[in-house]
Parts: sequence; C-alpha cells; structure tokens
Amino acid sequence: MASIESYETKAGRRYRVRFRKPDHSEGSKRGFKTRRDAQAYASALETSKNRGEYVDASAGRVTVGELGPEWVERKRVLKPSSFRPLEAAWRNHVEPEWGRRPVASIRTTEVQAWVTRLSTGDERAVPPLRPKSATTVVRAYGVLAGILDDAVKDRRLSVNPARGVSDLPRKRRKPHVYLSHELVHAVADASKHPALVLVLAYCGLRWGEAVALRVGDVDMLARRLHVHRNAVELGGRIHEGTPKGHKARSVPFPRFLGELLRDQVAGKGPDDLLFPGPDGAHMRSARVHKDNHSWFAAALEAAGAPRITPHDLRHTAAAFAVSAGANVKAVQRMLGHSSAAMTLDVYADLFDEDLNAVADALDHAVSGAVVSRMRPRDARQA
Repeated sequence: MASIESYETKAGRRYRVRFRKPDHSEGSKRGFKTRRDAQAYASALETSKNRGEYVDASAGRVTVGELGPEWVERKRVLKPSSFRPLEAAWRNHVEPEWGRRPVASIRTTEVQAWVTRLSTGDERAVPPLRPKSATTVVRAYGVLAGILDDAVKDRRLSVNPARGVSDLPRKRRKPHVYLSHELVHAVADASKHPALVLVLAYCGLRWGEAVALRVGDVDMLARRLHVHRNAVELGGRIHEGTPKGHKARSVPFPRFLGELLRDQVAGKGPDDLLFPGPDGAHMRSARVHKDNHSWFAAALEAAGAPRITPHDLRHTAAAFAVSAGANVKAVQRMLGHSSAAMTLDVYADLFDEDLNAVADALDHAVSGAVVSRMRPRDARQA
C-alpha cells in the first residue's frame, strides 16, 4: 500500500506519496499541496497497479528518436513498396519534428497542430514548409501513432496522445475515366503491345501484376491468367513479390484474347516473361506512366483517347465486367480486392444501374402479382 508523509518547504507544507512499483522497487511522488490530493493520487495509483495499467513516469522519458528506429526496422518485413514510404516518412517528417521529445511530454493538441501544419504548410518556417499531400500527411501521422502505440504496450505511456487526433486529411479520389470497347481496341491497335493493353482493359490486372506474368501463368484451355507475382519499380530497380494483400488469384480472359495470347507465348519457355521490355527484362512502369513520349502515350494520342495511365485501364475492366452482368463479388475476385465492400466503395458509380434494375424488377413483380390476383375476379365477372 502507498504511504503519505508530509515535509516542509519555503512555500509551506507539502505531501509525498511513497509506493511500491509492480517490480517491487520503491517509487515516490512529491509536491502535493494537500493530503487529500496525495490520497487521491495514491488511490488512483493502487487502482492502476491492480488493473495492470501502471505506467512508470520515468519510463516515459525515452524519446521518440530512441524508439523510432526500432519501430521502422520491424516494418522491414513489409514489401519494399510499403516499407520505403514508411521509412521516408520517419526520416523526413517524424524524426525532425519529434525525435528529441520524450514520449510522455507529447500532447494530443501538439500532434493535431503538426498534422494541420503538414496539411496547410507554414510560410513562417525556415525553410518554408510546403503543404503536403493527404497521403504523405496520413502516412507520417501513422508512423508517429505507431511508435507511440508501442510505447503504450511497453508501459511507457498510459494512453497514446496521437490517437486523439481528429480531422485527418482525406485523399481526393480522381474521377474514374472509362473507355469504350471501340476506344480500347483503337488504343491496342495503335500500340506496340496490343495484347498487354487488352489484358489490362479486359482482365483488370494491376500494371505490376501484368508485367510480372510468365508464359506458364497462361492457361489457354481454361482461359485463365494465374496471378501470383507483382513487379514494383523502386529507386530505379524492379522488385518482384506477391500481389497486393499477398493473395494470388486466377483471372478469366475472353475468347477473343486467346489468339493474341497464343502469339505472345509462341517460342517462349514457361518461365519467360509474357510481356518483356525491350531488353527482355520487366517493362518499366515509370517510362510508361510518366513519359509523355512513351509507347502508351503515343497509342492514346493516335487513337484519340483521353490521357490516362495503363493502371487506369483497370477501371475500364471493372466497367466492362459490370456492364456484362457481373455482380460485385465477381468483380472483387477479378480485381483482387480484399473485400466486396472495397469494390463497392471504389466503383459505386458502376452499380447505380443495378439499383435502377432492382426498381424495375420490383415493378415487374408487383404488376405480375396484381394481375394474377385480378384474374379470378375477372373470370367470375365474365
């Protein structure tokens, strides 16, 4: 049990609480002006110990800069495309702002102000701070919050001050651009890689999944593409791993693609890339997505299509599937989304017509039921 004792100071009598920590070492807290305040602290202390929620004040003196590198290092198990942005967020935003701060000194209002400053910029800063994108802000906040979560787990903090932050910026989703069947084929005909364009537009693969396909991943009899690799370009190098969410899937392709794919696999071994770049290695995404003079940009211009990226053809694939009668679960499986809810969230506009179809079907059903009920009466009247 905690004990309370008084002592004299120049400002008058004060009270000290002495107690045993969970590890049986002795602790104390002094400076209480009244015995009642000291007693309240002692009671709260004993309650926290009994609940296993006790936090040693001295443990909160560790700085974010001491805990951060350990947290970042544990994230190295992630894919390079996920790890590197976290590492950059720590290095560029979190460590410079919070590295020297003891975790126990951080307040929710300070974290909120930092998030706002990152979002809106700060011209008074030296050098001036430019506004950061919602993705950058949320990622930096997530790194700080994750580090402080660990501090809570290690009993360095009782609560995470970052978790009280509200109004995080939201990434503005660009309106989807959907191409028609005619325009997709015009782009394919004008491109150096027609089969790749059509696979992206009709199968909904991500760019990295498509360029990582091997010849052996094509099942001509079942008309399936087996997707279990993903190629990501980071720092000028290609990193090949698993698809997003580490989930492999099998995606059907329409019959008209069969002939093009037969030509694509001809003369290649099962381990050869289905869509290699000019040097025989993986096709580079940066050269295709960002270069105004890339083969894809040239094909768009020749076909009179709007300026999109190869990844945007994934949206067109979703639109084609829905217009062909696919339900949300089928579209989810084709695209490799983690859930049908995610598919609905991303492509809610594509399913608006489904609502109209439901209303029309109800009208038809009710009309049929009413007519059916009226027929006996009509017969009697006849």
